[in-house]
Amino acid sequence: MSEGDPQSFRQLYRMYPDAFVKLCSIIRDKTPLEDTRHICVEEMVATLLIIVGHNDRYCNIRQRFSRSHFATSQNFNKVLKALNTIAPDMMVKPSTAIPAKIQESARFMPFFKAIDGTHIPAMILGREVSSFRNRHGMQSQNVLAACNFDLQFIYVLSGWEDSAHDSKLLSDALSRRNGLQVPQGKYFLVDCGFANRRQFLTPLRGVRYHLKDFDGQGRHPRNASELFNLCHASLRNVIERIFGVFKSRFTIFKTAPPFPFQTQAELVLACAGLHNFLRKECRSDEFPVENEGDQDVPPLDTEEENVEWLSQSQLQQRTEANAWRMSIANAMWESRPMNNGDGNENDETEDGNDG
Repeated sequence: MSEGDPQSFRQLYRMYPDAFVKLCSIIRDKTPLEDTRHICVEEMVATLLIIVGHNDRYCNIRQRFSRSHFATSQNFNKVLKALNTIAPDMMVKPSTAIPAKIQESARFMPFFKAIDGTHIPAMILGREVSSFRNRHGMQSQNVLAACNFDLQFIYVLSGWEDSAHDSKLLSDALSRRNGLQVPQGKYFLVDCGFANRRQFLTPLRGVRYHLKDFDGQGRHPRNASELFNLCHASLRNVIERIFGVFKSRFTIFKTAPPFPFQTQAELVLACAGLHNFLRKECRSDEFPVENEGDQDVPPLDTEEENVEWLSQSQLQQRTEANAWRMSIANAMWESRPMNNGDGNENDETEDGNDG
């Protein structure tokens, strides 16, 4: 395999040659990474792509490229550092326009994006093991992500222990200098692990929510709250789809990556940037998508963010946000298409106790 021949790397990863060339060109132009005396940037990039795309090990890479273990490790870490430098620029910017998915459907009100997280297997050593165990008893890191309806990441925050509450991750993301931004007048759809706010719209509690709850004859929404939750779940499902694509594309995340934890956290951001690049350049999602399902979604009848004390002003904001959410649900119910089989029961769900 000759140095500097990008087309020879085509079969090493799900990427067209021109996209691979463009990626290497971006890395050359925007980062300090450059060819060494014996190894070109293309080989360094291919090394990382094989490892994250196929969950391959250094020993196989060494044989493929006839490199030492040290050179293989060095190439991997050089490209990882370069990708983390440009990954923030590879995130898509939140748009102020109403997404086409909303405009083209009479079912939906003008919702905005989706935000949620996933638990990625992690290898933890030392005393912190217990805090990184998820509710299934496995070690994992908690990743917060926001995406749009085109399956592109807007923001990714990785490296938090699994035991961290979702609201804590969100507060961290909002407080960072280049953190999560919510355009004026817009809001994200979030699951019930977050608090309901004007900028982060949660489902209604004590009411059917998951899409499977509405499957089958005679299981249509019976009131405003159920209709709201169905529309909310239908739109927020995009975050589960993007993580399904993400984990199928980067199979290294199906098991705990054999790297120091800091490297594991950096890999998430780097691969999120690569995911956006691939969505834009070659739309290469032609492989089985892992179903994220509802495995990490807390039940809707649990208390909402009851781990913190709320001030009077925060309680007032929460009350106003809940009333706003219910007004959306009622507007949806009033404007729904009337069918013979549609339920006409009154919405008796009380929203006042919801957080």
